[in-house]
Amino acid sequence: MFGYVIVNKQELKFRDFDLYQSYYCGFCRELKERYGVKGQITVTYDMTFLILLLTGLYETEDKVSECKCIAHPFDKHPTRRNSFTEYAADMNILLTYYQCMDDWEDEKKVWKRGYAGILKKAFRDTSARHSEKAEVISAQLNALHEYEKKGEKNLDIVAGCFGNIMSEIFAFRKDEWEEDLRRMGFFLGKYIYLMDAYEDMEKDEKNGNFNPFLSMRGESGFDDKVYQILRMMMAECSRAFEKLPILENTDILRNILYSGVWCRYEMVRGRRKEQQENA
Repeated sequence: MFGYVIVNKQELKFRDFDLYQSYYCGFCRELKERYGVKGQITVTYDMTFLILLLTGLYETEDKVSECKCIAHPFDKHPTRRNSFTEYAADMNILLTYYQCMDDWEDEKKVWKRGYAGILKKAFRDTSARHSEKAEVISAQLNALHEYEKKGEKNLDIVAGCFGNIMSEIFAFRKDEWEEDLRRMGFFLGKYIYLMDAYEDMEKDEKNGNFNPFLSMRGESGFDDKVYQILRMMMAECSRAFEKLPILENTDILRNILYSGVWCRYEMVRGRRKEQQENA
């Protein structure tokens, strides 16, 4: 369900992209050091966005270093890490574990059950450090699972579960910025869930899986309706973002919120349009 909250590289300055990449590499390094390779392969650009957001808001000092890795085996590349990198790593493990178990329950994907087993110790340790957030994530995924089993057609209800999960993750601490961070996370989470559903319609229909868009797929102007819904989610998310007093990383963050999140959408819609024209 991840891979939507990314930069639009073509519209980003080289300097900003290098900075963005250094946070991503720092996040990847943090996952490896805390959880080993099994944690490292869960790295996502979505959580890199959260690191940049919280770093810019709370103006935390970065630890800058260089390293080599499988992706860059010959030349050292810069990495940036701070306390939010550690937090994002923990949240990433929680989400990955729960989603693996959810995929096992929904589709009986054996490899997902196996991977959840590999992550179990890391998951237990992380849950102990963030028990309140782990409980919220678990409860909301269970609620989502029940709604999907019943075939709930209300988009706000089903997407709201994942919105609540991201809302809890974005709220790093209880302070004056909590409300806006929660609102950002809530609408971004709804966007991620609905974008994922939009992309997977054909696959879900073929496999007999729940998808909230299947019941309205044949309606006139369906694709335009989906676009308007997704646009509304990101408008609310961006409105909350603009209330935050962020001075650092703003060009990168705005690139993601106003442009990057639409890269995958344009690819999916373009592919679907081509399929319809060739049908």
